Amino acid sequence: MLSTFLNHQWKEFWRSRNKAGSIVAQVLLGFFILYFLAMAIVVGFGMELFIGKIFPGQNTITVFNSFILYYFLIEFALRMQLQELPTLSIIPYLHLKISRRQIVNFLNIKSLFSLFNFLPFFVFFPFIFVKIAPSLGMLTGAMYMLTMVSIAVFNNFFILYLKRKAINNVMYFGLGLSLILIGIGLDYYQIISLRNVSNNTFLAIARYPFIALFFTLAAALMLLVNSKYLLANLYTEELSSKNDKKVSTDYAFLNKFGRVGELAALELKLILRHKRSRSSALMGLFFLAYGLLLYKPEMIKTDSFGMMLFAAIMMTGISILTYGQFMFAWQSSHFDGLLTNKIDFKDFIKAKFLLFTISSTLITILASFYGFMSWKLLLLHLAAYLYNIGFGTVVVLYFATLNYKRLDINKSASFNWQGVGASQMILGLPFILLPIFIYLPFGTLDHPFWGLFAVGVFGLFMLLLRNFWVKVITNKFEKQRYKIAEGFRE
Repeated sequence: MLSTFLNHQWKEFWRSRNKAGSIVAQVLLGFFILYFLAMAIVVGFGMELFIGKIFPGQNTITVFNSFILYYFLIEFALRMQLQELPTLSIIPYLHLKISRRQIVNFLNIKSLFSLFNFLPFFVFFPFIFVKIAPSLGMLTGAMYMLTMVSIAVFNNFFILYLKRKAINNVMYFGLGLSLILIGIGLDYYQIISLRNVSNNTFLAIARYPFIALFFTLAAALMLLVNSKYLLANLYTEELSSKNDKKVSTDYAFLNKFGRVGELAALELKLILRHKRSRSSALMGLFFLAYGLLLYKPEMIKTDSFGMMLFAAIMMTGISILTYGQFMFAWQSSHFDGLLTNKIDFKDFIKAKFLLFTISSTLITILASFYGFMSWKLLLLHLAAYLYNIGFGTVVVLYFATLNYKRLDINKSASFNWQGVGASQMILGLPFILLPIFIYLPFGTLDHPFWGLFAVGVFGLFMLLLRNFWVKVITNKFEKQRYKIAEGFRE
């Protein structure tokens, strides 16, 4: 039955109206996946070297052990934002002689083909083969691998379960967020050191390898819970999601985001079809050369990240700033029509966040060539990227609710001050200055890497609160929408 489902999805793909765009999207997606896997392999085989440089004089295996659970906590947080529910149009199958369990099994298997589930093979396994197995034995190395795969599978099905439950009750999403915040809080206040827990756990596995089977059992139980929930709600879930999901867009990779993806696709068309919006979006490509001017060898050598942070923030977030500063004004010519249409304003705001995240992600990936200058710049860009998609997007969209100036998107952006107001001038201050203020205490105390870590964690924390900020900005937008519409009519 698995081969039948795959065959039907293959035919559905090739018979779709937008198969050309889908092919391009899949090729690009494949390129990015290969890129991330290649970077993971570099990290995996170079982990002993990286640990030696960042934690000189410490036992390599101890440091490795202590950060494994950290990795999976961060992975859990990223899955909450990025991992999508596996889908299958099940209504055509429900009247056939096909058991629901077969459909559920297909959805479960499909969910395993996620980049998150493959990354441990490339990040951790090389180090296990090179260091753990020769030092602690092949059995211990095998149990390490089994434990990591089990935790990844547990995270996979736990996130899917939370997201499916959150469709009807947002409190389940809050549960997942609370687990992350509790773990961070316990570690920050040194009530429970996650590093010590992680190290002690894997030391115990090294002494008593059978302990790894408990993690496998936990993953199996999570799979069982997820499967039971799907079996009980399969038909109703399909019907409820059917009403919310668009049949297709011209950008197939946005389909999986449902109504939010539809709105994002419409705005992407607007960006690409008009002079001023297109030039603002493409400005990010020109800013990729910004680091060549500001990243000096002596700064890199002395870890002077404070002097390079501005360039990193601008490069990874320039598309957010240049396009986002005129947010809502891009649609000023048809803003009244938007207000009269049946559009959920929360989805409208989420679409903006989605576009910002996609653009910043693409620019950050392209900027990774600076890693050839120094691996330190990759850490710098990662911190700046998390800050931009976490905090920068919130600042830009909040200030957009205060922008009432009309914009003609058919005119060129060169020497064009139409639409520029006080809100654009003010939003640049927190956007650019806050990460420098966060980094400054650590840089002053000669802990530059901890400064980058603080900037990145702040951005990640804001990213995890994205649903909260969506609600805040939506409420603000609903209060201001008539003032905005009145300003756009002038």
